[in-house]
Amino acid sequence: MPDKNLIVAFGGISPEHEVSVLSAMQVMSSLEESSYTIIPLYITKSGRWLTGELLKDLSEYKDIKKLEESAVSCAFVKDDIGRTLLKEQDKGGLFSKPQAFPVYAVVCAFHGSEGENGAFQGVCEMFNVPYTGSGVLGSSVGMDKVKAKQLCEANNIPVTNSLDFYESDWEKHQDTILEEANLLGFPLVVKPATLGSSIGVRKVESQDDLIEAVETAFRYDAHLLVEEAIHPLMEINCSVLGTAENCRASVCERPLGSTETLSFEDKYQSGGSAEKGMASADRVIPADISAELTDTIRTMAVHIFKTFDAAGVARLDFLVNADTEQVFFNEINTIPGSFSFYLWDKSDLNFTQLMEELIQIGIQRHQAKNGRIRSYETNLLSEKAAKGIKGLKGIK
Repeated sequence: MPDKNLIVAFGGISPEHEVSVLSAMQVMSSLEESSYTIIPLYITKSGRWLTGELLKDLSEYKDIKKLEESAVSCAFVKDDIGRTLLKEQDKGGLFSKPQAFPVYAVVCAFHGSEGENGAFQGVCEMFNVPYTGSGVLGSSVGMDKVKAKQLCEANNIPVTNSLDFYESDWEKHQDTILEEANLLGFPLVVKPATLGSSIGVRKVESQDDLIEAVETAFRYDAHLLVEEAIHPLMEINCSVLGTAENCRASVCERPLGSTETLSFEDKYQSGGSAEKGMASADRVIPADISAELTDTIRTMAVHIFKTFDAAGVARLDFLVNADTEQVFFNEINTIPGSFSFYLWDKSDLNFTQLMEELIQIGIQRHQAKNGRIRSYETNLLSEKAAKGIKGLKGIK
């Protein structure tokens, strides 16, 4: 039986690059005893594609420059029979021969930007390989907090009042934007539109704080979201696993932070070793909330997952008014930190089982897609070629 070469893709051009590395290490460790041959695909912060056994060792990442020099450049290619391979670049040595690994499936372990936003998923679609997680549409809309809120509003899913603007708007119409922000009322929360892990997110209590937070957030993104802050705030998260046709919700969690709004440090540098990724964060699982509120959030999580046409595993984050128990959609994470295994572990599914199910979902979606007609036989080009370039004029 041929090797099942499982490509674990991670890193990427993203402020969440290091978080992605941690998630990938967890994936590769959990599948060590599996039937797969694990092939790491590390995308550097400059966009280089690298592979090699040393990329499986977290300690190697202490010296990134040395690691990049030691690893092997690679790329997806097609062979003569149409298979997709992850092929190493020719090393140039007399006795070295670049390896080429037929791709069985790809585990997408990116967080943020070009890895989680549908861009890499599009590459997998172009090369027609199975991959884990949501497709291009769900990934791209889920990554954009503004578009995600608009989609939820259109589907009667409650969201907080907000405004959004681009850097060019801020430069030309700052006074108008500040007036609109004042109408929302302080405190407010400033967020980059397309980042995760709470990077660039800040709660502000005054107009001066707002201006400073906006200027800081523009370092990460050209599009910002400003939302009214819920008070007293309780954050509740829930994971969903499956496809839009068939999915289920995990138990809920109540993350604990040093402030009402969870920071990057709260998520990844508290409660233990950073090597554990999101699993190291302080949290209460199952969430210490009423059965009624739990049911409301789990039902809403499944509804949102389906609305976004998500797949694989996602984490849905909600803002809850602790006094009224009114629930608002906050965001969907289509590749959640640590794949939210800590929620499924409490739902009788360990990390290895979770990854196996994610891979099978990706393969089944790929098979279903390839079972459809994907090309249309026609002699259009031969007809046009016979007429020459003049025959194309005026054609729309």
